[in-house]
Amino acid sequence: MTSFFQNVVSKPQFGPFVLLICEVAGFSACSPAFLSPGNVSNLLAFTPELGMMALAMTLLMVSGEFDLSVGSVFGFAPIVMWTLYNAHITPLEIGFLVALAVAVLIGFINGWMVTRLKIPSFLVTLGMLLVVRGTALYLTSGFPQRTWTADSPLTRLMVGEFTIGQFSIHASVLWWLLCGAVLGYVLTHSRAGNWIQAAGGNPDAARARGVRVPFTKILLFMLTAVIAAYAGITSSIRVSAANPNSGTQYELEIIAMVVIGGTALTGGRGTIIGTVIGVLLLRIMQNGIVLIGIPGLAYNIFIGAIILAMMALHSWLERRHRTGV
Repeated sequence: MTSFFQNVVSKPQFGPFVLLICEVAGFSACSPAFLSPGNVSNLLAFTPELGMMALAMTLLMVSGEFDLSVGSVFGFAPIVMWTLYNAHITPLEIGFLVALAVAVLIGFINGWMVTRLKIPSFLVTLGMLLVVRGTALYLTSGFPQRTWTADSPLTRLMVGEFTIGQFSIHASVLWWLLCGAVLGYVLTHSRAGNWIQAAGGNPDAARARGVRVPFTKILLFMLTAVIAAYAGITSSIRVSAANPNSGTQYELEIIAMVVIGGTALTGGRGTIIGTVIGVLLLRIMQNGIVLIGIPGLAYNIFIGAIILAMMALHSWLERRHRTGV
């Protein structure tokens, strides 16, 4: 029983899970509206977009890399789709595919420059962030694109709304859960997952064992960009606006979610479950502090405090696990 408890406590997602439970209990006690159907529905409405991006970022960070351009891709992909649609150049569905194809290209360029030119992913994706964001602003002259006239099977499939009792749920929640299940399986129960963890843990040893490290990382950069584009399009449909500035600083919030969930910045270790907990933890924090009357501008203070606390906890648990204490 003792060894089982020690094994559970040593899991990287244990600390965030305990904090999540305390957070929900605390906000529920401070605000009766916190667990109301309306608030829970609102919370679930704006969680999936960043949640999906965080899942893809988890795999990329496990491989030892990260992507600072996801926030700009989040804002740029809807601009591409809605510009093509509003200008009557393509149907909405073709514009959607074009936007995803542009994201694939962005991810490929990021991955190619990191793996082939040996430029750190921090510098490559920072440059891509500026290029993509600047392109979005240039194409739109800084103005949002109109989206509210579009109603198609695609938009209903992506963000269609349905009710469960008193709760209103968007289809994007189901896509987020499906994405988590698929990527969780890939990371922990597939050969690709072994390649990802080996590429981040010890790239030289991975190459010696036949792992195609550059190919794996390029695919992960492409996956991260595509999911960021999909999330941005989902958000634009839900809020009926495609703003070239949307997604600003999302990259930092997403990395925070992944790190809080127990993924190592140095690569080689991470869990999808931990990331889901990290996403819920920060989204609930953002929602709860407003409900109890704390200014929303203080949100970054709480994020920073949680990151520091989780990093200290992860470090302590890892030392205890290594020493067997």
